[in-house]
Amino acid sequence: MMTLLKTILIVLLVYFGLKFLIKLATPYLMRYISKKAGQQFEQFFGSAGQASGNNTQAEKEGKITIDKNPSSNSRTSKKVGEYVEYEEVE
Repeated sequence: MMTLLKTILIVLLVYFGLKFLIKLATPYLMRYISKKAGQQFEQFFGSAGQASGNNTQAEKEGKITIDKNPSSNSRTSKKVGEYVEYEEVE
């Protein structure tokens, strides 16, 4: 009977001890996770923003550049598909 009571007491102490430790550790864990997410966000979007920012600084304001010339030899056909006749049934 005494061993059962000791076992229950140990289980309760472990349960409440872990519950208390989790309450203490949660703010630090959340702060760490948000800091890591912010670093990944800056790494992902920071490198793309710097590349586009350097491109705009190198060009003079008001200067027009054309990256790709449209090919004049390509003719597109207006035919999209087959015409299907149908009758309306009442």
